[in-house]
Amino acid sequence: MDTPEGARLRFELYGRVVVEVERRDGRWVASYVGEGRRRPAEDVRLPPEAPADSLADHLDVLFHEYARPGTSVRRLR
Repeated sequence: MDTPEGARLRFELYGRVVVEVERRDGRWVASYVGEGRRRPAEDVRLPPEAPADSLADHLDVLFHEYARPGTSVRRLR
């Protein structure tokens, strides 16, 4: 399934960080979100061909160091 341009998804990473991922120019662009602010997450690189429903798995691989018992990567909204 193709994800439309401009689609935005938010993920909470282990109760510590919120990342918003947007589809732009055929690729995924990530931002850190917090307290009314956003900043580019240049260290978050997601495969451009990844379907939206696999992004949580990709973020889990990238941020597994943040994991604690009872926490996970979860989609918000």
